Parts: sequence; C-alpha cells; structure tokens
Amino acid sequence: MKSIDTETSLLESIHEAESGAVPLTQRALAKATGLSLGMTNVLLRRLAERGWVKLTRLSTRSVQYALTPEGIAEIARRTAGYFHRAGKTVDLYRERLEAYILAQKRLGVGTIVLAGPSDVDFLLEYLCERHGLVFVRSADAERAMALGRHAAVGLLFSERFDGHMVPGAETGDRLSRILTGADADPKAMVNSSIKENRQ
Repeated sequence: MKSIDTETSLLESIHEAESGAVPLTQRALAKATGLSLGMTNVLLRRLAERGWVKLTRLSTRSVQYALTPEGIAEIARRTAGYFHRAGKTVDLYRERLEAYILAQKRLGVGTIVLAGPSDVDFLLEYLCERHGLVFVRSADAERAMALGRHAAVGLLFSERFDGHMVPGAETGDRLSRILTGADADPKAMVNSSIKENRQ
C-alpha cells in the first residue's frame, strides 16, 4: 500500500510541477514527495514503464518528466478510489457513533460531551441533533469531567487531548474504541453501569 501511496504522490508532484515554469528535477521530486533520490529514480522508471510518465533526456545530466494522458487517468482513478474508500469509512463511523448515541439515550443521557479534538465531531454533532441530544465540545478536560459527573451527561474522550493522554479519561468512553468497534469490552460495560447507578 505504501508503494501505491508514494507512486500517487510522485504522479501528483509531476502534475503540479507541469503547470509551473520551473524545470522539474529528480532532486525536486524527491524533496516534494519525501523520498530518497534513489527511490525516486526507481519509481520514475517504473512509472515510465507503465506508460504513465514520459522521460525526455535533455542532456547527459538533465531529464524532463511529463505525465502522459494515461498518467493523468491513473491519478483520477486513484483519487476516485480514495474518495470511495473514505466514503465507506465515514458510513461505518456514522453507524458506530449512531449505535453509541442511541445506547446512551436509552440510558437516559440527554447531553454528549466530547473532550478533546476530533476529526469526526461533525458526525457526533449531526447524530446528537438527529436523535434529540445536546452535543458539547470541550477543550478543557476538567470542565468536561465535571459535566460528565451529571447522570444525564455522556462523557466521550478523543484519544488525545492537546497531544497528551487525557487525565482521568478512564471515567468516560473513548471515541477511538467506538470508531474501531472495540466498545463492547468490560470497561465500556462498567462505564455504562456507572451511568445507570448514578440515575
């Protein structure tokens, strides 16, 4: 998979450079993609063999790189594949988050507090609104934990909080466990039973 990612990155770098007036060198491509000069050379030859990149020798020390129409089509195919996979992931996350929110609602929770940053907070907000729960984002772990002490509040921690593990996160649910489908563990059951006992 990593090879495909580096190939795509290389194809995209060539495509971006073609619109600029600066001549594209192997060294510039290596820097743009984060690859070694040797790996860049190997991948460029591989892409040329597949017919996606045209190599034109300008001199003994200079080569011009250009995408072929097939190379442009390959970028489009890979981009479409990426968006298709991303869409499936969003659907899966939505299903898991919705199951979590509905379970919290059955426990009498009326507010979900998310402590820490998350890339899926928009999904949480949408699903809470859809099911009649209040959604609160909190950048303050202590405030989030204080809110989570109320019986009608579900506390949900993002995996990281400002680059550090969230202190006291064992008192709430972990977003990463819900998204990966690992929320049916004994710890999650304990969190749910604690919520039931507080009511």
